[in-house]
Amino acid sequence: MSDKSINKKIAVVGIGGVGGFLAGAIGSVYEDQLTLVARGDRQKSLKERGLVLHSDLRGEICVHPHSVVTAQELEEQDLIFLCVKNYSLEEACEQIRHAVGENTIVIPVMNGVDPGERARAALGRGIVVDSLIYIVAFIGDDGGIVHQGDFARLRIGIRNADADAQEAVAQVSDILTAAGVEHLVADDIELEIWRKYILNCAYNVATAAYDNNIGQLRADPVKSKEFEDLVTEAYEVAKAKGVAVRPEHRDEFFDRFHYTYRDDATSSLQRDLNAGRRAEIETFSGYLVREAARLGVAAPVSEKMYGLLRQRAQK
Repeated sequence: MSDKSINKKIAVVGIGGVGGFLAGAIGSVYEDQLTLVARGDRQKSLKERGLVLHSDLRGEICVHPHSVVTAQELEEQDLIFLCVKNYSLEEACEQIRHAVGENTIVIPVMNGVDPGERARAALGRGIVVDSLIYIVAFIGDDGGIVHQGDFARLRIGIRNADADAQEAVAQVSDILTAAGVEHLVADDIELEIWRKYILNCAYNVATAAYDNNIGQLRADPVKSKEFEDLVTEAYEVAKAKGVAVRPEHRDEFFDRFHYTYRDDATSSLQRDLNAGRRAEIETFSGYLVREAARLGVAAPVSEKMYGLLRQRAQK
């Protein structure tokens, strides 16, 4: 199953929803060149069963990678897709630093607005390509990856990229193209990252704060208006930070909420809270509230939701 036209060692670190989808898609082409990084029961399952992806978009995929290792066992790689939770970024970088050479390309695919910046600081070498992904994916009851919906879209890029950085972005694009993963090389990756973050400041936050799916939020006029307010508050923070957001970006998220998302759609933040796992409350809500206060932007609904989320996390 390996595409020898691009002879690269490729690793995926963090085999949850996002990492699992990418591992399935990339492994369908580069199976013999792919290493998955996992530990404990997750590692055991991946070794025994392979990576199973149940995708509305891609169908059923089962990948048996070249190897499944712990972070400490990872050999130096050409490309590393880093798909851990935002709060685990520095720890993950510390664990894989030995596998990052001067020319290793590291692609953090995770939530928040600053993973690329933080990965550069934590690793101190390699070339970090900024990215984001629009996807609904999670680990299913059978241990496989469930990918819902007909979309999985990446954006990749590096701000003020020099020739080496441009070549690194092109290599990532080649891998994704061969794997059939929809993506674009962004002219303004900061804008694209903030566009997704604005959406998540409403989508993840509202679903998790109320433990409602999208259909339930849409059906409640008060919650529906709060969703729009969350989008607007995050949009205003982005504007205050100098991000090149435009009104049509904000309006696009209103349309997605009202007309695009499945009624039964939930969020990663909601699922983590319901399972009693550590959740990215600070990533989706705390950061936005603090930045709003620092910049003098009114964000009363975001502040309310941050309080609700913190209460839920303490239960």
